[in-house]
Amino acid sequence: MKRLIRFTMIAAGLVAATVNGYSWGQKGHDITCSIAEQHLTKKAKKQISEIFDGKSIVYWSSWMDNASHTPQYKHTSTWHYKNIDADETYETAQLNPDGDVVRAIEAQIEALKSGKLSKDESAVALRFLVHLVGDLHCPMHMGHKSDRGGNKWQVQFFGRGSNLHKIWDSEVIESARKWTYSEWTEQIDRCSKEQVSKIMEGDPNTWGKQTYQLSTKLYESTPQGAKLSYDYVNEWSEMLEQQLLNGGIRLAAVLNDIFR
Repeated sequence: MKRLIRFTMIAAGLVAATVNGYSWGQKGHDITCSIAEQHLTKKAKKQISEIFDGKSIVYWSSWMDNASHTPQYKHTSTWHYKNIDADETYETAQLNPDGDVVRAIEAQIEALKSGKLSKDESAVALRFLVHLVGDLHCPMHMGHKSDRGGNKWQVQFFGRGSNLHKIWDSEVIESARKWTYSEWTEQIDRCSKEQVSKIMEGDPNTWGKQTYQLSTKLYESTPQGAKLSYDYVNEWSEMLEQQLLNGGIRLAAVLNDIFR
């Protein structure tokens, strides 16, 4: 019995690690979608509510992380990121034939705008979209193919073995603040109209390039084997907050454009 319990716990841990390895942890996605909700137009809110049968985009924010492990949606597993190796640039990086986060976002936008989707198809595309815009702003989702987006970039985080991908998916968020996702939203979503308009400028491709530039800085500032602690969290907290804010406001911009 003890052996069975131990195996079950290990298996559960492996599943959790695999899921968390895809993107911002659940809190990061909840924050992104919660911020987006504050900037939706009345028309967009109404249409999204109709598609989701009254449920919010926060409710569906992390759905894709689990869905990508199912046979039905296994083909979406590469949609969470865009690999760019150290000897490549954003423009010259070889495209994954199975898709990437930028092209997946563009595809969902096009599909939702087409007017050709059924309600159920629109709901699936919308679930993908609200998650992927969050992924687009998670730095290690523009990481190197050679180290699986930082998954093989081993570091110490508060004395525990970790990797660059994992700490940027969830550990830095959880270490920076012990807020709920709604408290994060309340505290960091305080931009003027001019600042919101500035953040909304661009498109998924330009936003992806900005995240790639941040990813490059993180690789340079976080050597393998680094022992990271309070100073690291303090150094990068402002960037973290800005990426969560950018993701939320830009998600709202995309949704407002689709549901005019």
